[in-house]
Amino acid sequence: MADRANFVVVRESGECELYLSRWGAVGLDLDLLAGPAEALSMVQCLGVDDWWLDDVYCQGAALIDLGQKVLLLFVWEGPSTVMRYRTATLELLREAWPGWDVRWAYDGPAELRTYLGLDPEHVRDRGRGTSCGPLLEPEDEELVDPEPMAAVVTVGSDRCYVVANVADHPIREGAALLHRLSGGPEHRMCRVSADVGIHIDPLQRRVGWWVLGVSAEAYEMPERWPDWTVEFWQDSWQEHVRLAPGQFQPPPVDHERALAEIRAAARRRREASQNQVTEA
Repeated sequence: MADRANFVVVRESGECELYLSRWGAVGLDLDLLAGPAEALSMVQCLGVDDWWLDDVYCQGAALIDLGQKVLLLFVWEGPSTVMRYRTATLELLREAWPGWDVRWAYDGPAELRTYLGLDPEHVRDRGRGTSCGPLLEPEDEELVDPEPMAAVVTVGSDRCYVVANVADHPIREGAALLHRLSGGPEHRMCRVSADVGIHIDPLQRRVGWWVLGVSAEAYEMPERWPDWTVEFWQDSWQEHVRLAPGQFQPPPVDHERALAEIRAAARRRREASQNQVTEA
């Protein structure tokens, strides 16, 4: 199975070059830790391609704007999408790209096209509908994993549910999500390192949500919740903890350890890549 990625290079002249990698999405965030020069060299080895991957098939992307010094990126899978590594990875990226504006593209490839002034609908798949992950029981074996594929959903001040994060973000279900949760397995408190989350306040008709990866149409979620106030917290799971302290309490993050582990992972990846070149 491929892990496809798009790369875009915007030259100082404004000229835009599109590249395609069929095996470059997983580890893309680690690759970019090499800095601008190495990243540009890596991308140019791919060869220019005119194929924009869509919301369904684009598993990672990076836009490098040499004139404005903007790095816009996202991945489906990598340390930057893991709670205990998220902050550390972005911090190291900003160190590796000094003077650059490092941004996360929460809306996937559509956000890259919007940045370029291109029509985001070109990479949309509006006809695919919404896919819902199943509700997990408190004793589900998936939740034993240190980094489970889980979405935490809290309702009001006393209800907590966990949804398998194997499909769309629960925010895409709209208020119908409340009906699906009704009678579902409740958790006393979610203590796992979730990938995504949503807090629903039925009395105030407010909903807030966050994601460490991407969610197609991320900035259009208010349309799925008519008559509700929808707040997009981007990657701020801490806001969820603040509003639902008795319902969501993930493990503490050891920032210094995370920094060290990400540096080590990036070093191993570079060494493996160099060994492949030498063997070739």
